[in-house]
Amino acid sequence: MENGYITFTEEMKKDYTILIPNMLPMHFTLISKVLHNYGFKTEILFTQGQEIKDTGLKYCHNDTCYPAILVIGQFIHALQSGKYDPDRVALIMFQTGGGCRASNYINLIRKALAKAGYGHVPVISFSLAGLEKHPGFKLTLPMLYRMMYAVFYADLLMLLRNQCIPYEIKKGESERLAEEWTNRLAEEMTGNNKVSYKKVKENYKKIVEDFRNIPREEIKKPRVGIVGEIFVKYSPLGNNNLEDFLVSEGAEVTVPGLVDFCLYCVYNNIMDTKLYGMRKQLGFIYKFAYKFLTGKQQDLIDIIKENSDLIRLLTSTTPCPLPRDISR
Repeated sequence: MENGYITFTEEMKKDYTILIPNMLPMHFTLISKVLHNYGFKTEILFTQGQEIKDTGLKYCHNDTCYPAILVIGQFIHALQSGKYDPDRVALIMFQTGGGCRASNYINLIRKALAKAGYGHVPVISFSLAGLEKHPGFKLTLPMLYRMMYAVFYADLLMLLRNQCIPYEIKKGESERLAEEWTNRLAEEMTGNNKVSYKKVKENYKKIVEDFRNIPREEIKKPRVGIVGEIFVKYSPLGNNNLEDFLVSEGAEVTVPGLVDFCLYCVYNNIMDTKLYGMRKQLGFIYKFAYKFLTGKQQDLIDIIKENSDLIRLLTSTTPCPLPRDISR
């Protein structure tokens, strides 16, 4: 134990299974493969149903925000299922370091685990802000580099799938193609092969071409955007399979990409540096990261424009302009 919490150690890395709450199925499948490539045994929890909510409510206050109830319920439900050895399992929580879920969920999870009799189970903080230290779980630049492309790939697949599903002539073809590409890219994420940006862009073009070739009806359907709290917006568990419901009602679903959320997080840090003088020593890194990510995003948007008739892009808005003193 360190700083009041159970740390994930180097020894645990050898034989512990890390459980991941399902927020973005395609994104987390690819990120899970990246973690596997660096020696971690991971498993995404796809469980759903009323028992998840009931379990969450049993071990945390009913005034706790809904996403926290679901995440806690999914974790404890998994531990109580008998599928995992509670002495050889760890949980992971993705955090940005901001308010609400971004920094506080992890403590709520630990409190609920202790109440359920699993206080010895490590909860890993996956955070670039360095909120906690876990000797057995360290983020490295090569790992983050692979994860970045995993996010871009998944954003592209999510975008094209959502644009094709309402119009596909052969039902299920878009979902099947998205799953095939997710599995194919997941395999590419493993092994010691170097991630080549040339190869990444080739994959972008092939993905766009495959979705372009799906036979679609020439009709117009209303477009419905899903926005809001990140877990409820993306997670089928959090929004009761809202995307499937909207499609069944004759709508085309639009969901912002995860890259846009990442850009928002980076931009917030830039503004904190500019307006409040916070983390000045990291200001250059934040600005570089923002330019780097927006450049990669623009490359992807250009490839979609050049190779597809599906020209409704990753985002309907332009990225926030950088502060005027960005070059300083």
